[in-house]
Amino acid sequence: MAFKILVTGAFGQLGTDCNKILSEKNHVTVCSHEQMDITIPENVNVALMNLKPDIIINCAAYTRVDDCETKIDFAYKVNSEGPEILARYANQIGATLVHISTDYVFDGNLEVPQGYVETDSPNPVSVYGKSKYEGEKAIVSETDHYVIIRTSWLFGISGKNFLKTIYHKAVSDHTKALKIINTQYGSFTHTIHLARQIQTLIDSKATGIYHASGEGYCTWYEGARYFFNAMSIHNDLIPCTEKEFPTKAVRPQNSILDNRRLKDEHMNEIPQWQENIDSFVRIFKKEI
Repeated sequence: MAFKILVTGAFGQLGTDCNKILSEKNHVTVCSHEQMDITIPENVNVALMNLKPDIIINCAAYTRVDDCETKIDFAYKVNSEGPEILARYANQIGATLVHISTDYVFDGNLEVPQGYVETDSPNPVSVYGKSKYEGEKAIVSETDHYVIIRTSWLFGISGKNFLKTIYHKAVSDHTKALKIINTQYGSFTHTIHLARQIQTLIDSKATGIYHASGEGYCTWYEGARYFFNAMSIHNDLIPCTEKEFPTKAVRPQNSILDNRRLKDEHMNEIPQWQENIDSFVRIFKKEI
């Protein structure tokens, strides 16, 4: 069945791949921030009344985690008020809101290698995480027709991400060793795989909260080492602790998400984190 889908934040890394993947079998309309500011009720109302989508996929977010610590009002406006407005008007037209959330809604105190499941209680420790969690709660209060997807360590061809950042640092100086944090655990998730997972959730008419990230877990250092090997990059990588890279925002020590509901409902399509990186490398090598 083909759906009329509206993608917000459509030119970020996930929005770009959602447009690419979902357009294969649906009628997709994309909206940038300039075309529809999700924090302005009038803009959202007019756009949704004109388009009448069956599904709204909200990829719009303020994801600069450290900047959120000083731009608090803006973080809440985009990450909490925006989803609330989308949910309210989506409910009025009978559309389902698919909202992208984050592993940062958890405090990271769970013992590795345990992963957080959908029924675990959020306890965010950063403004970014708190604003995203408030967005989740706002959606639940406004509509019953929603899918909240928590994902982690996201990367794709469009936009900025960890893998692209360390790649550019490496190629700018092949002799330079890079220090990478080896004390925070999570899982890498390629936007292509997440977009395909979103299609499956849409087809199944799923509702509620789902975790959707690469299977397994690793540290930033382990992921970087795997990526460099796959890219045939020979710069030395040095494992370090987060104390050597102090940041404004506190990051969870354990960001591992368990795709429990997807697996229980036989819908989990996201492979191991290594395959997430492999699929990115296959595309990235053609782009550079």
